[in-house]
Order: sequence, then C-alpha cells, then structure tokens
Amino acid sequence: MEDTPTAIAAATRELLELLMAENALSAHEIVSATFTVTPDLRAAFPARAARDLGWREVPLLCATEIAVPGALPRCIRVLLHVEPGIPRTGIRHVYLRDARTLRPELGYT
Repeated sequence: MEDTPTAIAAATRELLELLMAENALSAHEIVSATFTVTPDLRAAFPARAARDLGWREVPLLCATEIAVPGALPRCIRVLLHVEPGIPRTGIRHVYLRDARTLRPELGYT
C-alpha cells in the first residue's frame, strides 16, 4: 500500500466493511474504535475513512505503533469495541494481505 490519503482510505474501508459484514455488525453496535498505523503511514488518519462510512456517533482514535525492527510495514489495524448480538466466540477477526501472518489462527481466509 502506498502512503497516500487515497490508499489509506481504501485499505481502511476494505478492512472495516469486511469486519462489519463478517460479524453482521451495524454502526450502532460499535462503542468506539482505535486505529493504529505503522510509522511509515503518515498521509491520512484511518479514522477519516470510518467517518466517511457514516460512523458519525462513534468515538475514534488514531495512534502510531512503535517502530520495532522487522515489524510488518504499511499496516493499519483497528480494535473495535462492540456490543454484538452474538457470543464472543462467534466473532470473526479479519486480517488482510500481509497482516495474515500476524495471527494466522484468527485470520480471515
């Protein structure tokens, strides 16, 4: 992914839309969201893409991950705090592209 506002927004939208679909979530079930980006992504806030998806009432926070040598580059992560209508064991975690290597046992296939 390039470090451009367009690329960051597209990747964030893809991640959020898939998370919402896989877990049958609606925006009103999201309590808050915390986004992190690796230090090589500085062109835009991922939270902007969430706002563009209509998450107007959801508190959003963006942060930069620590620069650990050898860490996966150009990575956007989101931690959603939700009130789902399903048991916790039914929640599907989504890891796209190279991020699948971070948690293969939880990743979306």
